[in-house]
Amino acid sequence: MRSAVWKSLVSLSSIGAAVAARNAAVSLWEHRTGHEPPANPADPQTSWGEAIAWTVATGVLIGIARLFARRGAAMVWKAVDGELPPELEAAGPA
Repeated sequence: MRSAVWKSLVSLSSIGAAVAARNAAVSLWEHRTGHEPPANPADPQTSWGEAIAWTVATGVLIGIARLFARRGAAMVWKAVDGELPPELEAAGPA
């Protein structure tokens, strides 16, 4: 049961973080370039430079946002439950 609750919490927080990060990436892209980001970086009409820049930017921002979300969820879990989430208990300290 604990594992299912943890997975649900992490999934919801990660999805929220990814959506927020993508929205931030779009705003940042538009501010810096003056135009919208590529709708589909794989489209041959999108330059390689623009496609790679957009893919790297969104990948990094979404990855960092998801990390913050997972760590935040783990902190909340520990504050409420008194123990690390099931997934992190198995890993132990680094």
